Amino acid sequence: MSYNKKRTSESVASLAGKTLNSDNASNIQKILAAGALSQCVPTRQTGSQLEDIAAKALASSKYSDITKTLAGSVLAQANKKR
Repeated sequence: MSYNKKRTSESVASLAGKTLNSDNASNIQKILAAGALSQCVPTRQTGSQLEDIAAKALASSKYSDITKTLAGSVLAQANKKR
């Protein structure tokens, strides 16, 4: 099992929790929020599919600041070897 030294910050974890509980959040926001929250635990590593979703969200101008914040957090903890 891989060990991830990086963890989701308290502010992003709070944002992720609010996003998951929001009826107004998009599916992409909820996917990224779940990924960010799972990375609060050091034994969790970003999967390649989630890395792709996060990278596309960051590259697109159509996503909100919240989506990009969550995507950035997920990518910051990605496996650099991929």
